[in-house]
Amino acid sequence: MNDSYLSLGSNMGDRLAMLKQAVDLLGKHPAIEVAAISSLYETDPVGFTAQEPFLNMAVHVRTSLSALELLDACQEIEQQLQRKRLVKWGPRTIDLDILLYNQEKIESERLVVPHPRMHERAFVLIPLLEVNPSLEGMPEPPEQGVRLWKTYSGTEEFLHKI
Repeated sequence: MNDSYLSLGSNMGDRLAMLKQAVDLLGKHPAIEVAAISSLYETDPVGFTAQEPFLNMAVHVRTSLSALELLDACQEIEQQLQRKRLVKWGPRTIDLDILLYNQEKIESERLVVPHPRMHERAFVLIPLLEVNPSLEGMPEPPEQGVRLWKTYSGTEEFLHKI
């Protein structure tokens, strides 16, 4: 099994529902197991700032998929949830990014792992380090622009609590 960490974010429509649907679809994939989720964090937009705040979280998955197959699965979920890529770093119904895949370094046209900008982004690092505080080589994230929004006892509570 491969260990991977994903970053999920949404700032359009019902943000919580989008994140729940994405985690549910990840868990329903026959080759993906959702091992752990972080709390939800409301975060200020980065890059293109004239948009609504995001809800962000990190998800630890175990998978028999290769990194590129996992990327395909993530992009399929984005399509199912009506993700449109209109403005770079712009508003989105859902965003799934692969942050880490085992201890591998991957550089291809379609995928770079570790995620190239994760060390610069508190909205990625804070939930990631919550899911796995023992990850090596992670900087101490600044907390500005990131606010704890909701904590769950686990994936089941997250998916089924109203």
